[in-house]
Amino acid sequence: MSSHPRVDGRVLQPPRSPADVDVAPPRVYDARLSDVLAPSARLLSLYADATWAEGPMWWKQERMLVFSDVVGRRTLGWREDGSVVTVVDPSAFANGNAVDAEGRLLHAEHGRRAISRTDGDGTHVLADAFDGAPLNSPNDLVVDRAGAVWFTDPTYGISDPREGYPADPALAHQSVYRWREGQPLERMIDLDAPNGIGFSPDETTLYVAESNADGLPRIVACTWDGETLGAPTTFATVDAGIPDGFAIDNRGWLWISSGAGVVVVDATGARLGIIPTPHLVSNCAFDADERRLFLTGDSDLWMLELR
Repeated sequence: MSSHPRVDGRVLQPPRSPADVDVAPPRVYDARLSDVLAPSARLLSLYADATWAEGPMWWKQERMLVFSDVVGRRTLGWREDGSVVTVVDPSAFANGNAVDAEGRLLHAEHGRRAISRTDGDGTHVLADAFDGAPLNSPNDLVVDRAGAVWFTDPTYGISDPREGYPADPALAHQSVYRWREGQPLERMIDLDAPNGIGFSPDETTLYVAESNADGLPRIVACTWDGETLGAPTTFATVDAGIPDGFAIDNRGWLWISSGAGVVVVDATGARLGIIPTPHLVSNCAFDADERRLFLTGDSDLWMLELR
């Protein structure tokens, strides 16, 4: 068996140059952000034909930005020549994406209510149940340095017929889980509509977007010492809509998607600025060198060049 994933490779968009987006420039509230984001930085359109774009992730082995078209049921890849190709088609309403140490793709699937892995022989389920009951609809995931997969499990994929197969939850909780090869699935913490997820650079803090629009939409922070996950505390909020996916840079800053664009906060939660977008952002991710920020939302994949 080959461990390296094969790319499906059907071309959806031929090579093209990025196109300017008609939107206000980034707003900088703290001079530290100016060291990262040039005053001349402008949002660029890379692709505009998804149905619901989500889950961006830089796949350095292929120098490709992988992202999901959740409603379109396919995982796509943007290449540096501007082309867009299918990576997994069809997908099981895959949302979040990640990559493990071997360069294999990992997906959070609404359709199979599962975490899956794509290798040279296809896409295979890693976890789809907890204590014998089906998961809700895994949404986003992150791989820690030890190779464990942490993922969120809200109910969006079973409550919205566009994003999965309608069903009643089999679990009485919405949770963050940890999956380790050969180990039982671990329920780490229960939250209200857990969504985006990520670790601080030193992996001492786990951040999760708690995205219940009827409650207190926020980013929570939980301490992590390798054995015990601390209680969640409010770390940041957004000005419009809900916090969804987010990216964490090597400074420990969070770049948080929202209804108004990407909100940037430092490692203490202090607001540094905002990157306006034409409509809501679902998620964002950096390339390997953190010189480009990729943003997804609605039908669009955008890019912002950084210093």
